[in-house]
Amino acid sequence: MNDPKSANPFAALASLKASLPVGQEAQPAKAKAPPLDKRFVGKIVVAKSKKGRGGKTVTCVRGVDANQAQLELLAKELRQALGCGSTVEEGEILVQGEQTERVAKWLEGQGAKRVVIGT
Repeated sequence: MNDPKSANPFAALASLKASLPVGQEAQPAKAKAPPLDKRFVGKIVVAKSKKGRGGKTVTCVRGVDANQAQLELLAKELRQALGCGSTVEEGEILVQGEQTERVAKWLEGQGAKRVVIGT
């Protein structure tokens, strides 16, 4: 007897697999950020700020030469590397907490030549 559970319904398709054309695997699109030497051309100022934040301290990163989308990508990289929150407001990256030394060290590790720690 022919048991329906033991019959492979895809057996007929397996023979057709060899006749299929070979294709390329789809590569996920990566967000295009400028090369590191282009992002960090000028002086980058890393400073802490409390003003207008309800007493909360944030670390501001100013001077990165990038558009809004590239700043968002850089903020995401910072967030992942330092394990803290970050966002972009008015062309500068804001990192939660007093992280000036850590942010400056990370930026230098990414290729920034002139990183200045402000107050």
